[in-house]
Amino acid sequence: MEIVEGCSLWPVLLALVIPIIIFGIMVTVIEIVGAWFMFEKAGEPGWAAIIPIYNYLVGIKIAGKPWWYILLMLIPLVNLFIYIIILNGLAKNFGKGTGFTVGLFFFRFIFVPILGFGKSVYIGDKSNFGA
Repeated sequence: MEIVEGCSLWPVLLALVIPIIIFGIMVTVIEIVGAWFMFEKAGEPGWAAIIPIYNYLVGIKIAGKPWWYILLMLIPLVNLFIYIIILNGLAKNFGKGTGFTVGLFFFRFIFVPILGFGKSVYIGDKSNFGA
């Protein structure tokens, strides 16, 4: 990967890629911590935010949807609609509207911490989870 003999592009690539990786790690950590607090607001264990797949089950439970929605998440294209339904239930159970659902869908890394760190209170019930 050399344009001119003795001149390498690696320093330039590293200078571009390393900040992007650091930013990605920071965004991920903020989202996980926000989900942790959001789970605790809903009466669920906060540590569930760091367990893959289980965090989706807890999110589905908080959204007031049946547990088997996780199975629908395995079907391509169907999972997109189910995910939106889950996010809508999540927003509604924290007293938010449809606009917040759109925010959760497109900017999850911003809106999950808003639920976790903000003043929103969990108002939904978890009775549908076993349905």
